[in-house]
Amino acid sequence: MKVNSMTDQLPQDATAATALRVADLSQNAATPFEFAPDAKTLSEIATEMGLDKLRKLRFKGEIRGTGQKDWRLTADIGFTVVQPCVVTLEPVTSRVDVKIVRNFLADLKEDFSEDEEVEMHEDDTIEPLDTHIDPYAVMLESLALNLPQYPRQAGAALGESVHTAPGVAPMRDEDTRAFAGLAALKDQLEDKG
Repeated sequence: MKVNSMTDQLPQDATAATALRVADLSQNAATPFEFAPDAKTLSEIATEMGLDKLRKLRFKGEIRGTGQKDWRLTADIGFTVVQPCVVTLEPVTSRVDVKIVRNFLADLKEDFSEDEEVEMHEDDTIEPLDTHIDPYAVMLESLALNLPQYPRQAGAALGESVHTAPGVAPMRDEDTRAFAGLAALKDQLEDKG
């Protein structure tokens, strides 16, 4: 499957145009895919994710059978994103290139009651296998998970913020350092005594 432009819709469920039915996938050969959304779709994705701008998004990989009933999606995602700086709010452009792996397991237990405690898998690449695998949905999820969390312009630094009630002397960072020194001195004295 090769899709160069997805302008008509963003997939919302497993029956979307980009979802692949597991029963139709070849167990013995890889199923390649590639997405390079056009400018209109990039703008829609950016708006949906609250980004200033999204450019050059590309998601290319394959789905391959592993074992008797399981599947592995491997792909490379690359994109350029513009976000506001966390300090100055000026636009910051970042380039991200990441390798993506998802293991879709047929025997993964997903049914549980609200009262039941569920232990999370240590491997965050594991997903329960459903009737469809949607590489486009994996692309959107991977994009969201790999966005820079705290974009910052070069040289931008957080200043010191001082808050206090009227008439009370504010405590600054330097004041806490003195207490840290006293705590260390107290620990040394306790160790000797």
